[in-house]
Amino acid sequence: MKTSVEFFDRQFEQQARAHVFELNPFEVLALEFARGDVLDFGCGLGNFAVAAARRGCRVAALDASPHAIESLRERATVEQLSIDAQLADATAWQPHQEFDTIVCIGLLMFIDCDTAEALLRRLQGALRPGGTMIVNVLVRGTTFMDMFDPDAYCLFEPERLTALFAGWDIVRCDDERFPAPHETVKVFRTVVARRPAAVS
Repeated sequence: MKTSVEFFDRQFEQQARAHVFELNPFEVLALEFARGDVLDFGCGLGNFAVAAARRGCRVAALDASPHAIESLRERATVEQLSIDAQLADATAWQPHQEFDTIVCIGLLMFIDCDTAEALLRRLQGALRPGGTMIVNVLVRGTTFMDMFDPDAYCLFEPERLTALFAGWDIVRCDDERFPAPHETVKVFRTVVARRPAAVS
């Protein structure tokens, strides 16, 4: 995952310097479901975290990029937002509280599949009954590979991500394709799932 962290740390530094803080389409979707205690896992520059906190949510925002976390802390301080922004290693993370909303956009594909699925289960376990999780990953069909560590990444089979939410209420399941550099493509699946009162 080190290669991916370095790739995005450079990108986040440039974006923060240029004050490029717009929500991406997946964050716009996730914002519709944000309420209560929110975990923005793999928050990047924290654009979603800021938007959710502005709406009154209490946000824990985690990322492995030092530049991203520094930028987010500065923005949260200036606006006096309820955001706890922390550096974190996704593969070693363990939950210490429960959340009403968990957002994990564009992260799990940068870990090997077994580790990514284990992390997703830990995230699911940190969501309160009735809470909503929004997960977005690149899937098979993606051909833009510049940002990946060749030894540790996971292009999910699209249906595999959905299957990992068996027993949950699938609120939305969207597939989208975007053009990428070198005439390649990025193919995403986004799942919005609500945890029932009792998950079998």
